[in-house]
Amino acid sequence: MTTDRHDARPPYAGTRYPRLAEVPAFTEWIATGWDDRTPAPDLVAGQAAASAAHRRRLSDAMPGTTIVAASGTAPTRNDDSAYGFRADSSFVWLTGCQAEDAVLVMRAGPDGHDAILFLPPPFRPGETGFFADAAHGELWVGPSAGLAEWSEALGIEVRPRAELESVLSRATGASVTRAAAAALAGWAPSAELERTLSRLRMVKDDWEIAQLREAVDATVEGFSQVASEIPRALADGLGERWLQGTFDRLARTRGNGPGYATIVGAGAHAPTLHWVRCDGDLVPGELLLLDMGVEARSLYTADVTRTIPVTGSFSPEQRAVHDLVERAHRAGLDRIRPGTEYLDFHFAAMEVIAQGLHDWGLLPVSVDEALSPKGQQHRRYLACGIGHHLGLDVHDCSQAHYEDYMGAPLEQGVVMTVEPGLYFHAHDLTLPPELRGIGVRIEDDVLVTASGSEVLSDALPIDAAGLERWTRERIR
Repeated sequence: MTTDRHDARPPYAGTRYPRLAEVPAFTEWIATGWDDRTPAPDLVAGQAAASAAHRRRLSDAMPGTTIVAASGTAPTRNDDSAYGFRADSSFVWLTGCQAEDAVLVMRAGPDGHDAILFLPPPFRPGETGFFADAAHGELWVGPSAGLAEWSEALGIEVRPRAELESVLSRATGASVTRAAAAALAGWAPSAELERTLSRLRMVKDDWEIAQLREAVDATVEGFSQVASEIPRALADGLGERWLQGTFDRLARTRGNGPGYATIVGAGAHAPTLHWVRCDGDLVPGELLLLDMGVEARSLYTADVTRTIPVTGSFSPEQRAVHDLVERAHRAGLDRIRPGTEYLDFHFAAMEVIAQGLHDWGLLPVSVDEALSPKGQQHRRYLACGIGHHLGLDVHDCSQAHYEDYMGAPLEQGVVMTVEPGLYFHAHDLTLPPELRGIGVRIEDDVLVTASGSEVLSDALPIDAAGLERWTRERIR
């Protein structure tokens, strides 16, 4: 009597699940028969040279100090799943490298600093990690550049990550970034290094400005695609989430992805400053606040906001609010030039906002009282800041000291945002019913030039009539 082979117990039934690394037949077989597909590092043109210049600037600013910067690792999302990795911004600024768990050591010497980059080598065929290591094995993550390829591309010495500890054991008094402190047990981040990096990163060089232009241009395209999807989102009940997904897909296609969580706030959600849930409906006649930015492949990000009418026309109340925000926006833009104090644009915009709210009878005190440090009643409807530096981080250089940032004059090469708004929440009983639920923000990305400023995002209109025309052209 014979037994059908499909009914028989398999020969390994009842045995221990085999660890492939302990099966000689498997390891011998999988080690052979592979073509070499080692790619070059994925660098943006000019990035290596720009990073070398950044290292020289840091070396000049901190002579005699050994510096350690790390790319970081991806945080855990849940269980054994991690979020997508995004390298630490200061590390990228110094290296141009976006590899995970990488560390840069800049050793101080009599003639400045030398630089050594420590990277986890990828596992190639013939190594156990090739099939067993989900982080660096080619069967899991695909072919990736090796240490030699990185060294050639970046023009610096590159060593295996495992050699880092022996190099650092001989370093004393080193300054480390926050990301490096997180990667190195027993090391504390250096406030001096964080401050110095923030101060240096505030002034962008030509290569960085080109990256920001690219990010802004892609973002403008994303705004257009989002507006074009409004009719479908309305007709099919797809709502805010569909529009958020539209932009995020464009950002992933044109760059690295969104530079921050995309904000799509329709109707009563528009006054919520960071409305990233994006789970509401679109309703004809309401406003749509879009705060979106593409992060370029180099990781420089745009940050642009417009508030548009869902069906192409502002109501009289909506337009009045938008017009006031526009006047404040223009007042802020007018103060952006070299030599002016950073906060000048803030005060100029706030004066317009406070006067407008007073004219509408919404302030319990005079304009002067509201604008005084002990007043600020107008901030009930504008509690957030109305601008910030922009670069590798959407809120760039946030570790800078006050005197280096808000207390400093603007310099040529600074890129910043100007973003006043008014946020009239639907449940705010200090407002007349016709204003409740209206939220408006206008945000542009601005480069400080030698003689004034340039609005990088000026391809998008900021006036109500221009936004109505722009919207109608895309929703018809």
